Amino acid sequence: MPEARAYWLQRPGRGAIQPVDLAEPGPGQVLVRTRYSAVSRGTEAVVFRGGVPESQRDAMRAPFQEGDFPGPVKYGYLNVGVVERGPEHLLGRTVFCLYPHQTRYVVPADAVTPVPADVPAERAVLAGTVETAVNALWDAAPLVGDRIAVVGAGMVGASVAAIAAGLPGARVQLVDVDPDRAAVAAALGVDFAAPEDAAGDCDLVVHTSATEAGLRRSLELLAHEGTVVELSWYGDRTVSLPLGAHFHPRRLTVRGSQVGTVAPARGARRGFAGRMEVALRLLADDRFDALITGESPFADLPAVLPQLVGGDLPGLAHRIVYPD
Repeated sequence: MPEARAYWLQRPGRGAIQPVDLAEPGPGQVLVRTRYSAVSRGTEAVVFRGGVPESQRDAMRAPFQEGDFPGPVKYGYLNVGVVERGPEHLLGRTVFCLYPHQTRYVVPADAVTPVPADVPAERAVLAGTVETAVNALWDAAPLVGDRIAVVGAGMVGASVAAIAAGLPGARVQLVDVDPDRAAVAAALGVDFAAPEDAAGDCDLVVHTSATEAGLRRSLELLAHEGTVVELSWYGDRTVSLPLGAHFHPRRLTVRGSQVGTVAPARGARRGFAGRMEVALRLLADDRFDALITGESPFADLPAVLPQLVGGDLPGLAHRIVYPD
């Protein structure tokens, strides 16, 4: 078996690349050589700083996580590689897998999803993020002509806005405190506004900023009987909301959405595999390239991740490139 190396968070705030012993793939398994992975800034920042609450440690485990929170732990879920060994129909195929940052790995064959021929491997690392956006919109069930705001122009929020923009007659606005995100919105073909300038009277607001101020503003933007779909993960932080203001008179709704469960509206017919296939098909759209704003070699990940979490390397998705 070829050698493998993986990024481990040794303890909150400190990670390192370590060797990995790989077992020979058995029947129904594949050996994958990673070409790219990506850092999911929001979730991996909470993990990096040790902010996963004890009560949520089981729920927040990644599919192929090793170790436990707060560390040592091998965590991540945006990985694209090439199948080197396995069933004939997958040999040589480029595949996406919800796997951590590791040079090679062995998983069940049904844990990988072939990347469509019209989706570049470099863009396919966004599949897990776009899958979250798909699930949120299945939960939200927007209608033709809806007035929609997405508060928080991070990876997930931008993905939600990009998909929602295809709804006929919809007014879609991406809202963020960072004026630099206006360029991302323009690349995605959606309107942009600062929170204080955002258009109100919304039928639907999708909140992804993971801030109390963002959630408060999301409620303020709703029309009568409007809904906020909450996608943010706050980790060990708490938030407070002004539920004594317009919340009851306007009959507002706050609904949680989390990718660990397929939205009930589609779960019986699509399941996890079907949802991932939808996400990968959507990535044939080159607008999503605007979400990848940085790139580093795998060997630099221990130094790069603290900079991403601390904001020294700003942007959205940060792609990790692996040696051949």
